[in-house]
Amino acid sequence: MSKVKRELSLLEVISVSSGVMISSGLFILPAIAYAQTGPAMILSYAIASLMIIPTVLAKSELVTAMPVTGGIYIFADRSMGPLMGTIGGLTAWISLAFKSAFSLLAMGIFVILLKPDITEIQMKIISVAWCLIFTALNIKGVKFSGRFQTATVIILVLILLMYIAVGAFSVETERFVPFAPEGFDAIFMTAGLIFIAFSGTTKVTAIAGEVKNPGRNLPLGIFSSWGIVSLLYVAVVFITVGILNPDELNNTFTPISIGGQAIMGRFGIVIMTLAALLAFISTGNAGLLAASRNPLAMGKDELLPGFFTKLSSAGTPVTAILFTGGLMIAVILLLDIETFVKTASALKLVLFIIANIALIFMREANINHYRPKYRAPFYPWAQIIGIICYIFLLIEMGTMPLLFVLGFIIGGITWYFVYAHGRIKREYAILHLIERVTGIKTTDQLLEEELREILVERDGTTHQWYEQFIQQQAIKEIANACSAEEFAMQAAPLLSRKVKINEQWLAKRLAEKLNKADSKVADGVACLIVPVKGNRKFELILYRSHEGIATAHSASVHAIMVIAYSKDEWNLQLHTLSRLINAIKSTGFLNDWLSAGNNQLLHKLLLKHHKK
Repeated sequence: MSKVKRELSLLEVISVSSGVMISSGLFILPAIAYAQTGPAMILSYAIASLMIIPTVLAKSELVTAMPVTGGIYIFADRSMGPLMGTIGGLTAWISLAFKSAFSLLAMGIFVILLKPDITEIQMKIISVAWCLIFTALNIKGVKFSGRFQTATVIILVLILLMYIAVGAFSVETERFVPFAPEGFDAIFMTAGLIFIAFSGTTKVTAIAGEVKNPGRNLPLGIFSSWGIVSLLYVAVVFITVGILNPDELNNTFTPISIGGQAIMGRFGIVIMTLAALLAFISTGNAGLLAASRNPLAMGKDELLPGFFTKLSSAGTPVTAILFTGGLMIAVILLLDIETFVKTASALKLVLFIIANIALIFMREANINHYRPKYRAPFYPWAQIIGIICYIFLLIEMGTMPLLFVLGFIIGGITWYFVYAHGRIKREYAILHLIERVTGIKTTDQLLEEELREILVERDGTTHQWYEQFIQQQAIKEIANACSAEEFAMQAAPLLSRKVKINEQWLAKRLAEKLNKADSKVADGVACLIVPVKGNRKFELILYRSHEGIATAHSASVHAIMVIAYSKDEWNLQLHTLSRLINAIKSTGFLNDWLSAGNNQLLHKLLLKHHKK
């Protein structure tokens, strides 16, 4: 079976994340929001954007610690166990499929502007056709789908910037009075309704296993897309309120297109309608891409049937994509727009609550190999405030959304106990937290081992990487016998230049470490590990001394491995050190090390012992 491939760049991460957000939340919902709130809906959009920050922080940390396919399912399962993982995974899958299907169905509303005589069944046929196209694109390969997404989002953003720039000259301040005719309660209730507009910000975590350099690209991509789309939303809504009469906003499902007509005439309505269609296409494609990864991850963990793990030759989850596409088609044909919005919004709020709770459990469990590249600031207060806000928004949305949420939770629990209960044995953070609090051993370190393997893959410390890395190193010869202090004076200048650290400080640290007994890892061999300030610093320098280096703790040292690393490269030094020690402790290492004639033979020696 093929593996999913890490092919998505930072730009493609931003495009997928932005593409899931820019759709109905901008091109349809402003009219509904205005009817409930008036001009103050601008505040509703700003509040909805700010309220997602705790989840952006939480998921950015979680995904850099566990950059694997599955997103919220993985976070819920590894923190709270397979029951919560089942609820979270199914909810994430269905809610995103609903949102993506809604975007495709909403295309029909805008097609009416270009072709007024189109029928409802024709609109649905068009939406289904696009769904089939996206299904084919996603099966073809994530890179192909990602490039399509990037091109679509770039064109869309350029059109919206044009709308903002041209519309700014036509804004009339009197249109903002009265600002909040329905009161401030309506502002928060509307924020809950349009929360779905921002809910796609972190859905890119579902495809984390297909992102290059996930420790950097995922948090940077999530924050970038959130900032870009939030500014676009607030600016576009502000312009729209400022250029249209209240009657125009209250009697349309296409407010941005009508706004384009108001400021640019026929060209305006055509270009903004095309922008809306691009947005819905973008959301449909990105949503299908992300949603299909939830059943893939759940299938691998045996919470869904194994056929969901089937991959194509291009490394795409073909069965999961087909099932997700089929679900979207069923939703397009059977459900109405209001049901779409309420169901998807309520389910997203539940998922955000789960994400913030997951972060708290992962942090408090004190798991050694929970090592995120990005750590959320303001912990745990940001998460606690976020959970309270999301519960408040759920309550404000009314009885029907709460019943939908309850139904999905009951469905998830039922599926778990009917299908998955008893099939798997897996550890999760709550068990480690209980062990930490009670002192009673309840785990076998299975989660620790899983996280360690994830870190190895995340940081690129694979066997292939290690072999290439070792072959690039030049082994330095120490010509004469010397003391630890003399060795440190020779070694410090080169390492100082590489990691940009004060030479005198570095020489002192090297001497101190070499004179300590714990630097010795085998007879005649020492490893010196030096943490340094800064970011993205990792250097390995290998030394050989036939005459020997005298230390305070033992006989002469003939091989010294010096590793200098910054805090963010902790995992890289850990896995490199473990491989070096594995080679060093092999039988006959020191004799082979001293007798090898050149660097090439020394490299082969390290790799030979490493493979053993």
